[in-house]
Amino acid sequence: MDMNVVFDEFPIIKSDRLTLKKIDASHLEDVFEIYSNDKVFEYCGIIPKHKKETVKSMIGHFDRDYNKKSRVKWGIFTHTESDKLVGIIEAFDFNQKVNMVTIGCFLAESHWGKGIATHAVKALVGFLFDEAHVNRIQAEVMPANEISKKVLITNGFVKEGTLRQATLWSGKGIVDLEIYSILKNEYK
Repeated sequence: MDMNVVFDEFPIIKSDRLTLKKIDASHLEDVFEIYSNDKVFEYCGIIPKHKKETVKSMIGHFDRDYNKKSRVKWGIFTHTESDKLVGIIEAFDFNQKVNMVTIGCFLAESHWGKGIATHAVKALVGFLFDEAHVNRIQAEVMPANEISKKVLITNGFVKEGTLRQATLWSGKGIVDLEIYSILKNEYK
């Protein structure tokens, strides 16, 4: 895994439909729209944030985590609305010993059903395999989250199994998680 590609300079990832780039204070309204919507985090271990000040300080935490080389959060921007952040996609739990990383993604509700998550995951997977030379990418999904599972399967991920009552997620308690993964040699 080439951590320098990920952490030397914030990577901008472009596809034919999307740009994944750094989130900053100018995106506060868009980030707040996502984090204040309870529906967005129905199947996620994140508690919605209903105060703009909380979200503003969270954006600072995105930088902190990036500088600590522990997590990267990209804003998802469509080419049709290049100034509007429509979602967030992240890579975290960089495990260099086995050359593996975990990803996650969430969109503003107003942009659900447009194929944006599928394209964002495709762009991130390409970057992680082709540029960062990761061998394994995985995602953890609550069993009821059919939409996220479809996004992963469309991008070549395989369900490996269910971890029963294995994780404590904020606001959800102890939950089951399904694990999906894709290996570099399976990537097309």
